[in-house]
Amino acid sequence: MNPNDPLFVTRRQFCTRLGLGLGSIALAQLLPNAVSVARAAAPARAKRVIYLFMSGGPSQQDLFDHKPRLRELNGQELPAEVRGQQRLTGMSGNQAVLPLAGSHFDFAQHGRSGAWFSSLLPHLAGVADDLCFIKSMWTEAINHDPAMTFFQTGSQIAGRPSIGSWVSYGLGTMNENLPSFVVLVTKKPTDQPLYARLWGNGFLDSRFQGVRFSSGRDPVFYLTNPDGVCGTGRRALLDRMAALNRVQFDAELDPEIESRIAQYEMAYRMQTSVPEVTDLGREPESVRQLYGPDVEKPGTFAANCLLARRLAEKDVRFIQLYHPGWDHHGNLPRGIRTLAREVDQPCAALITDLKQRGLLDDTLVVWGGEFGRTAYSQGKLTQETYGRDHHPRCFTMWLAGAGVKAGFTYGRTDDFSYNLLDRDGNRLEPSKDHYTPGAVHVHDLHATLLERLGLDHTRLTHAYQGRNFRLTDVHGHVVRDLLT
Repeated sequence: MNPNDPLFVTRRQFCTRLGLGLGSIALAQLLPNAVSVARAAAPARAKRVIYLFMSGGPSQQDLFDHKPRLRELNGQELPAEVRGQQRLTGMSGNQAVLPLAGSHFDFAQHGRSGAWFSSLLPHLAGVADDLCFIKSMWTEAINHDPAMTFFQTGSQIAGRPSIGSWVSYGLGTMNENLPSFVVLVTKKPTDQPLYARLWGNGFLDSRFQGVRFSSGRDPVFYLTNPDGVCGTGRRALLDRMAALNRVQFDAELDPEIESRIAQYEMAYRMQTSVPEVTDLGREPESVRQLYGPDVEKPGTFAANCLLARRLAEKDVRFIQLYHPGWDHHGNLPRGIRTLAREVDQPCAALITDLKQRGLLDDTLVVWGGEFGRTAYSQGKLTQETYGRDHHPRCFTMWLAGAGVKAGFTYGRTDDFSYNLLDRDGNRLEPSKDHYTPGAVHVHDLHATLLERLGLDHTRLTHAYQGRNFRLTDVHGHVVRDLLT
């Protein structure tokens, strides 16, 4: 048979077209139930997520996890029974001594909940009763790249879809003129790169990848028309390109071709919607003052927090903010002062702003890094300074909004913030293979976030290379104690 004959159909094309034909017959019956495949039994409390990722690993002992005993024992060797068999990184594992380092910062309780805050965080302390603290986060990853990849994709190995992509895949978009998943990265010097794969779509359709907005005249690269190209000309070009792409689709039946058509159309609509939503000058002076002086500087964390609130108002489904610089192996007191000042007022302002607009009820805010820091000093401990190495065994995160318990603290750590404890004060040895009350693994956190969005993490799957994949792999439990 002549391959150039228009009636010639390859075996692959025949099978694909047959599947598409049968699929279209059943479509009317499947559509009402399509979303419910991944729906949880409980209705969704969150319509959107704002995830504030503190890249580098914030020190829990210097921010939220008050440890007076650690300060009392400052300079003494880390007790062998506290360390146990836990591994250390190569950066401090060969130190002759591991001297305990008490925090240089004072702590106080705030709000009716009595939550502990370092003196570094006076503004966040003012919204203490809106926050839900998890003091018992833990992870297996001990180095930055696998640990960040784990939190963002559910796997320490690169290549899986990011959490924002999974949410977009499971729930779709709530608007027609902006991406469902937007990424904002603080513009600042950093030794730790933030790779685009952290917000990538992996093996999911490219429609679900995160779209990074940058500071400056063009928030999305290559979105504006070049000189000499008008809107009418751009529209005509896109129409002709779509027609050609559909010819290619009819020949190859590759769904990515249709995704590319949809992305070109989204980019065309974004030429109007993006400049409008990123224009922070439209905000009243009182709102800009709420976020602090840095809000006037494009690309700062403060500016990105205000932009996140504007994106939430436009019903962007998943908004991811990255703020790097928390990797304080040395001279921690000076470094963490700077980082805390950068995030304290903007984070508190975001909570306040969402709340006064009625958006906090259905917006889930997440704050945290990829792991915590050690109770002992990496390098020499002096009266003026200390450093802290990576510590995956226990660290602190907080949530707010969307039906998580406000003014609530979950989980306990020992006197050094080195091990997890149960309610009776006994050491916990958690495992991701089974649920351990009092401990929250990365997969547990992901399962809980998806539950707030109305998604069952065990049913939100995608078939790839012969098996069904999901964000929580084969693990994860919803932590009901965090929820109202």
